[in-house]
Amino acid sequence: MSASSDPYGTGAPRYLPIAEHGLIGDLRSVALVGTDGTIDWYCCPAFDAPSVFASILDAERGGSFELAAAAPARTKQFYFPDTNVLITRFFTEDGVGEVQDFMPVDGGSVEVARHRLIRRVVCVRGSLPFRTRVAPRFDYGAEPHRVRVTGDMAVFESAALSLALTATVPLEAEGPDVRAEFKLSQGESAVFALDQVGGEVTPRRCARTEAEEQFAETVAYWRHWLSASRYRGRWREMVHRSALTLKLLTYAPTGAIVAAPTTSLPEELGGERNWDYRYVWVRDAAFCVYALLRLGFTGEAKAFMNFVTRHISPGDGRASGPLQIMYGIDGRTDLPERELDHLEGHLGSAPVRVGNAASDQLQLDIYGALIDSIYLYDKWAEPISSGQWDDVCGLVDWVCEHWDQPDEGIWETRGGRKNFLYSRLMCWVAIERGIRMANRRGLPADLPRWRECRDTIYRRIMRRCWSEARQAFVQHEDGDVLDAAVLMMPLAKFIAPTDPKWLSTLDALTQDLVSDSLVYRYDPRASADGLRGDEGTFSICSFWYVESLTRAGRLDEARLAFEKMLTYANHLGLYAEEISHTGEQQGNFPQAFTHLALISAAFNLDRALG
Repeated sequence: MSASSDPYGTGAPRYLPIAEHGLIGDLRSVALVGTDGTIDWYCCPAFDAPSVFASILDAERGGSFELAAAAPARTKQFYFPDTNVLITRFFTEDGVGEVQDFMPVDGGSVEVARHRLIRRVVCVRGSLPFRTRVAPRFDYGAEPHRVRVTGDMAVFESAALSLALTATVPLEAEGPDVRAEFKLSQGESAVFALDQVGGEVTPRRCARTEAEEQFAETVAYWRHWLSASRYRGRWREMVHRSALTLKLLTYAPTGAIVAAPTTSLPEELGGERNWDYRYVWVRDAAFCVYALLRLGFTGEAKAFMNFVTRHISPGDGRASGPLQIMYGIDGRTDLPERELDHLEGHLGSAPVRVGNAASDQLQLDIYGALIDSIYLYDKWAEPISSGQWDDVCGLVDWVCEHWDQPDEGIWETRGGRKNFLYSRLMCWVAIERGIRMANRRGLPADLPRWRECRDTIYRRIMRRCWSEARQAFVQHEDGDVLDAAVLMMPLAKFIAPTDPKWLSTLDALTQDLVSDSLVYRYDPRASADGLRGDEGTFSICSFWYVESLTRAGRLDEARLAFEKMLTYANHLGLYAEEISHTGEQQGNFPQAFTHLALISAAFNLDRALG
């Protein structure tokens, strides 16, 4: 698709690359801010609410909040150190200016409902003209609205949501939008604040002094939170940026952790692999708990354990059916998938989807991820309660009864169920971690049955998931397709990282699925997944590869692969789900899976290097 110019005639492309964005948030929702100063993704009041700005998915109909120098400028973007406050700088012939973007983290009962987004513009050198255009498009661009402007305040009203924009410069209506042009000299500033209003929350101006105070409070919040990190190793900056990103993906009211804050950013430009990731995948969230516990963030782990107790575990010590693989951030289970035909998709990559039909899939591996996270929480944070142990027993008993069936697997294939090695592996993990907890704390359990089932799964994997022809462990029973998910075998302590069969598998994966440290999940031509097109390398697999090399003692290879992976991060240290063959970020952004795997790989590699 050709890139038409923006309405100001600067020749800017209609779509910035996915990687040309930073992330801000208030632990309830987030906004993506482009390097051009445009907010082109924002859902209010929560991660999975309909979008207000979605020009990243449709440049014409999605809506955006533009704020930039009104002169030719070079831009650079960085985070205020050790925070999630984003700075976008504009360098022109006549001066230098910057936009400071942040969302105050407020726990107050009324003010938290404001969901304030502040954009503070400062001229730091010379003088600089700026312009802004605020063009909300409610309900993914499908809901009309009206706007009322009075001086320096505008109120956008739709049927379900109202937003108030207050500014320290005059605003003008322009159809359904609002615009402003202003000039700042060195030391001068302007403030724009966007609030959700309605009920007890009324429009309230944000003076320069208040913006400065909320800036300082937001900086202090993030720095105080990060100070709990125990990580002091190499790659501290990347590890802490990943931790800050994972924190942004948590939903404070319930302790939920979303897989990513966006929907339908394409895994392949022009392809159909576009999914809504604004939900709680049991697998992803459980792995996040592991990463955060590794760094010392027990509060987030406890909050997620509370989410598990309230919404996921059976509650009576018995599991009557399979767990759902994903939940809404409020714990709801109904996540119907639909396509938004009126949006063209990022760079024309349709369809745009909301909801996720994979919520109805059977993915047996989630039991291992969940129980492993509970085991680690019990070991590293605080002992689980007797009620929680009853729930664990119910889950392990269910796994013992149902592990031996085909499922859709970790990659959520839509090409039919198979007997995936990874699903078997994580069922083994679920039972094995249950046994560990029972033994360590002397808790009651049907240990003879659990041990027998654990050992049966082990022997089944070793017998039916090993391919003599490939000299490797393979994707599913009695097959010969390689799959990077098997990289979890030594990480989950199923097999010794120096076992000859594992080392042979690692060599086979390196030969077939690794490209310059980047790892493909599998070859979709060899393993039909029910979808058309190809995909990029999967970044979590690349970090799993680093960790597998580390545990195998191949430290030089591991360090080189890790350092190469760091070069694929964007300018802020953020990663999407995948990386294209040209090195571009692909898929929803930023992706929790990638950042939690980075933390684990960095932690273990740093420890191995001594």
